[in-house]
Amino acid sequence: MTNAEPPAPPPSHWIERHLPLVNTSRTMLDLAAGRGRHVALGLDRGYRVTALDRDVTGLSRFAANPDATVVAADLETADAPWVLGARTFDVVVVTNYLWRPLFPDLLATVAPGGLLLYETFALGQEALGRPRNPDFLLHRNELLDRVRPTLDVVAFEDLVDPEPQPAVRQRIVARRRAPVDAPI
Repeated sequence: MTNAEPPAPPPSHWIERHLPLVNTSRTMLDLAAGRGRHVALGLDRGYRVTALDRDVTGLSRFAANPDATVVAADLETADAPWVLGARTFDVVVVTNYLWRPLFPDLLATVAPGGLLLYETFALGQEALGRPRNPDFLLHRNELLDRVRPTLDVVAFEDLVDPEPQPAVRQRIVARRRAPVDAPI
């Protein structure tokens, strides 16, 4: 018997379905990457992936991959500067994570023409399972309201998702407009 780490869960259907909408170069940020289910998806689809999490032990399998960069950082440290500075990515993926003070930096990380693919829990989830703390649950349409002033919304859902187990979720796909050349 080995002490192998359990396999990462499969990628989110929302992320998998919308990742092909990225039509720019192929850089991806997986924020709060966990065990790397979306890192693996991005690498399989030809992206150069930066995986960011406080605990990177679940990402060790990517250490030797030249297209993967693993960054350990506590994003919830008060007054800490944004760990990625001014870097931008063609696609930014966030699932099952919410830290509201991060939104301005997170939205600025989406490159012109790039996408934000975000999916996390919302109020009502506390009746179905974890998380139960309202600090980690979005209010009705909150994800839409936070993203819409900065990015163009492509798709949004606020629903009870039956799969893989019932959960109250909000999900969004949003694109940063690419600059348009001035007419001649």
